[in-house]
Amino acid sequence: MKIAIIGAGAIGGLVGVKLALAGEDVTFLVRGANLAAIRANGMKLIEHDGTELVARNVRATSDYTEAGVQDVVILALKAQQVEAVVADLPKLFGPATTVITMQNGIPFWYFQKHGGEHAGRIVESVDPGGVISAAIDAERIIGCVVYPASELIAPGVVRHIEGDRFPLGEIDGAVSSRVQALSEVFAKAGFKAPVLEEIRSEIWLKLWGNLTFNPISALSHSTLVDICQFPLTRALATSMMQEAQAVGTKLGITFRVPLEKRIAGAEKVGKHKTSMLQDIEAGRGPEIDAMVGSVIELGRLTDTPTPHIDTVYALVRLLGKTMADESGHVKLARAA
Repeated sequence: MKIAIIGAGAIGGLVGVKLALAGEDVTFLVRGANLAAIRANGMKLIEHDGTELVARNVRATSDYTEAGVQDVVILALKAQQVEAVVADLPKLFGPATTVITMQNGIPFWYFQKHGGEHAGRIVESVDPGGVISAAIDAERIIGCVVYPASELIAPGVVRHIEGDRFPLGEIDGAVSSRVQALSEVFAKAGFKAPVLEEIRSEIWLKLWGNLTFNPISALSHSTLVDICQFPLTRALATSMMQEAQAVGTKLGITFRVPLEKRIAGAEKVGKHKTSMLQDIEAGRGPEIDAMVGSVIELGRLTDTPTPHIDTVYALVRLLGKTMADESGHVKLARAA
C-alpha cells in the first residue's frame, strides 16, 4: 500500500518505521529538522529492548503534490495541528483513499455517522467552525485508538517505550473489507490492530486516562506511576474519571474496564512522562482541548457537571498561555 504519514513524531515515526520495514510504500509529510534527518539517514526506531531499526526505504517531503495520491493517509499530528494541513490533504486523495485519524481525545468526526439526536454535530473544541469536517469526507475516515507510548528523542529518531495496540474501526460500526485489510497491514508490521464495531467506546476508554493523567502530569511534572501512587492525585484522577464516565454514559458509551483497573493499568506503565508533559517541557502548546476541553463541551451538551475537569482544564490552559506569552518552556531542573 502507498501510505502517507503526516507527522513523524512519537507515533508517526513508530508507525512509519514498522510499516516501511514490513514492505509498505511509506512517505512522511514533514518539515524542518525531521525532514532533513529522514532524508539523510532514514527514520530510526529504538525499541524498548534497545534494538535499533532504521527504515531507509521511505520518502520524506513537505510537498503534498510531490507525495501524490495515496491509498492511505495517516494523520499522526496533534489534534490542534490538523486544521493547518487540511487544505493540502486533497492532493493525496484518490477515489478510494482512506484517512486514519490518530489523535488523542475526542476526534473531530465524533458525531459524523453517529445516529441519534446529535448526529452531524460539530465538536467545536476540536474542530472550530467545522473546518476539518468540511475538508475530510466522512466516507474516508477510519477511527483509530493509539495505545503505544513513545517519544521523539531527536530529529528522525523515536524511542518506543511500550505498547503495540492500534484498534481500528469504521465510524458507522461496519466491519468493512477495507478496515479488515488495514488491520492485516498493521498486523504484518507487528502491531495489534483489532477491528472494533464500537470504536467510540474504545476512544473513551483511552480518553479516560488521557484527560486525567496528561494534564495532572503537566501541572505536577510527575510520571504516571507517581500520580497513581500519590493519594491526593490518585483521588483527583478518580474524580475526573467519574465525571467523564457520567458524560460518556449519557452518550451511550459502555466502559468495558472498571475505573480502578484503568488506573492500575496506567500505574503499570511506570516512570513514563505523558505526551502533554513532554510538550510542556519542550515548549510546545499542550494538547488540552481534544483531551479535556472536548469532554467539558460534551458535559455541557448532556447537562453533566464536570467541576474537577473544569478546574484542571483552566490551570493547563493558563499554563499554555503563559508559555506562549513568554515563548518559554517549563521543566524541572535538579538542584545543585
